[in-house]
Amino acid sequence: MPDFAHERHKPPRALNRPRELVVVCAPMRSNVNLSRIVRAAACCGLDRIISTGPAKLERKIARDGADTVRIETHRTLLPVLDGLRADGYRLVGLEQTSHSRDLHHYQFVRRTALVIGNERTGLTDDVLAELDEVVEIPVWGLPYSYNVATATAMALYEYCRQYPEG
Repeated sequence: MPDFAHERHKPPRALNRPRELVVVCAPMRSNVNLSRIVRAAACCGLDRIISTGPAKLERKIARDGADTVRIETHRTLLPVLDGLRADGYRLVGLEQTSHSRDLHHYQFVRRTALVIGNERTGLTDDVLAELDEVVEIPVWGLPYSYNVATATAMALYEYCRQYPEG
């Protein structure tokens, strides 16, 4: 049996290139969810999140992410999506829809904007109409979907699994 030694708080792995993933959040109801998303994004080596609406960051929850991830705040989502598309990003929503692709079988393009919906209402129809693709995470029990911050962390992890070096 291996002799495991506890190594908590290992230094982060170095990336060979910056991540070309940006998280774009619809207006959130909860500061906790936005803060958890920022923390997960920081762990994944992201340096940018775009947030719309009134949610504020809670530093105790976001931890080091509060200092390492730049948060851009905008009033509305649709103009942000237009700008990201013009900058060459593929707009990928995280939502359950009639044509969502299973996250387990989805190949992200390197330059992706991952669009995250509101905790209660998800992504609105006008936002869905602007997206290039939508991915969803399978659920095997109840409730019918994951918490928005949990689902975002899962999608970020899958992107990083596909591009482990950046």
